[in-house]
Amino acid sequence: MAKSQAVRAPLDPEMFDPVCPSPLVPFRVGDKWATMILRCLQDGPRRFSELKVPLRGVTAKSLTQSLRGLERAGFVVREEYRGTERRVEYALTPLGRGLLGPLDAACAWTRDHWDELIDAHEAGSLGAADG
Repeated sequence: MAKSQAVRAPLDPEMFDPVCPSPLVPFRVGDKWATMILRCLQDGPRRFSELKVPLRGVTAKSLTQSLRGLERAGFVVREEYRGTERRVEYALTPLGRGLLGPLDAACAWTRDHWDELIDAHEAGSLGAADG
């Protein structure tokens, strides 16, 4: 079996909280789906259909746009395999993998300040971040 076809555990459909992506998270890389896509790719390459499982709310168009944006930014590489079964996989580049640590820190900060973020959002002070 080729390296890219190695058996991987499927992505957990409950990987992300149903309220994600939240407008309360003040850190963003790319669009609203980008950081979750990076998380989905942290354990190895994935096909488009695999990415859609935990990203339940994403449309095919939005997922395509996010993947293209991450590819243009140098965080993700798209690899096309031709043969009897043509397939495409997406994987993190070293640059993309380097974002995982800062994302961990951003997630920890958000968890630590969640109540404050909700209060600020409800007060309308985060309105500009929603757009």
